[in-house]
Amino acid sequence: MSLTVSPVNYHNAEHCQALVMLLDAYARDPMGGAEPLPEQVKARLCSDLAARQNAASFIAWRDGQPVGLVNCLEGYSTFKASPLMNIHDIAVLPGQRGQGVGQALLQAAQDHARARGCCKLTLEVLTGNGVALRSYERFGFEPYVLDPAAGQASFMHKWIE
Repeated sequence: MSLTVSPVNYHNAEHCQALVMLLDAYARDPMGGAEPLPEQVKARLCSDLAARQNAASFIAWRDGQPVGLVNCLEGYSTFKASPLMNIHDIAVLPGQRGQGVGQALLQAAQDHARARGCCKLTLEVLTGNGVALRSYERFGFEPYVLDPAAGQASFMHKWIE
């Protein structure tokens, strides 16, 4: 079974259908919130991403079928005065997990970030998602710590409505 990873063309209907299907599968997973994507999100997602110059997505295909997705958004590191790449979403279909799909997607994100001159990759992960944590650590990710006495960084959010 052959695995390939390719960049998403947000104007390609097949790519967009695969992206939305994979992201919706992730959203329905307990680690993605266990809720389907709203229909208006599904309808707008690819056109919204296409309008963002800092967005990049990659799909893993196995034997012509989409099996994994990574969505990346470029940010900026003020401490390094360089761009950084945030892995905003990474999703692998349940039946494909443990088969190298996630590692291939991380490699695609890293290659893209390197080509863009980024100084680092960032991502967030739920502390209860041990499988993903081990996968990210295997790839070389580690908790963000500036001074061990101050502890590690914690991701927080606030919805603005």
